[in-house]
Amino acid sequence: MAKEDKKLVANNKKAYHDYFIEEKYEAGLVLHGTEVKSLRMGKCSIKEAFIRLENGEAFIYGMHISPYEKGNIFNKDPLRVKKLLLHKQQIRKLIGNSSEKGYTIVPLQVYFSDGRAKLEIGLARGKKLYDKRQDIARKDQKREAEKELKVRLRA
Repeated sequence: MAKEDKKLVANNKKAYHDYFIEEKYEAGLVLHGTEVKSLRMGKCSIKEAFIRLENGEAFIYGMHISPYEKGNIFNKDPLRVKKLLLHKQQIRKLIGNSSEKGYTIVPLQVYFSDGRAKLEIGLARGKKLYDKRQDIARKDQKREAEKELKVRLRA
């Protein structure tokens, strides 16, 4: 079995569009049984989610995990606040960096690693409108170049 055996559940592409990701961290998630089953079925969204650091602990707000269909009274609120498992040293570093102007902590992806639910979070700095335009222009240029190369190879 490979060491990097990851099964992706949810990805936050918008975070890469709206922010420059400076550092990435892997955090564990504190979940209940039916939430894990729902995650395994891929029923998760982190598009509107954000992370707060409170009293030396990290929490994720707005992460939507759909209720498990076969669950009953054990189903939890889909939008409940979930605790993130990080080392104290990582939390201290995040608190120091996120207190700087323009920095925030965003969720990037949810995945299973060795059977455990993990969340990749990133220390991010917001992009300005002109940064976003530059990224879009760069992507368009790259797409055009690949298209031309494809046409040349066919001929």
